[in-house]
Amino acid sequence: MSKRRGRIKDKWRDKKWYKVVSPPYFGGVELGAVPSDDPSKLIGRIVDSTLYEITNDFAHQYLKLYFRVEDVEGKTARTVFKGHEYSRDFLRSLVRRRTTRVDGIFNVTTKDDYGLTLAVSVFTLSRIKTSQEQEIRTIMSEIVKKKASSLTFDQFVQELVLGKIASDIYNDAKKISPLRHVGVRKSKLTLQPAA
Repeated sequence: MSKRRGRIKDKWRDKKWYKVVSPPYFGGVELGAVPSDDPSKLIGRIVDSTLYEITNDFAHQYLKLYFRVEDVEGKTARTVFKGHEYSRDFLRSLVRRRTTRVDGIFNVTTKDDYGLTLAVSVFTLSRIKTSQEQEIRTIMSEIVKKKASSLTFDQFVQELVLGKIASDIYNDAKKISPLRHVGVRKSKLTLQPAA
């Protein structure tokens, strides 16, 4: 005798849409909407966006930002900055023949005890010596660590994403060799103080 199958419950019907917004230091812009049947399941979810979607400046199209949902209030999911990176094709477009790419990876801690790992890249106009590479790397390290220790997480992330830190490195490093591009190509939040 066959068992009579009950109706399959449509899980989509139970889900509600939640608006995901960027942190206040990114203007609280709407990043999109995500469905969930339980708001607590949203916490920890990663949402990505481009800087262009936040600033409406087409020049920022190449920068991907990642946000993690921290808490849900009503139908709004609030996020925290999780990291960013250059898009692959933009990074590829920066690499040229007979030039040097100087990379540095740094772990920094902000004034309010947030930990981040940053990958900084400097592209020169011509080939440079190893000693010059080391000098540029030292400048990167000094600027990034000094900035982090003097700024809060919110301020540091803004300077990081909007290119202020990169321009400070550029201004110091160009004394060693002519440069084509300086940028923090990747960042990742590694430590978040307990609230």
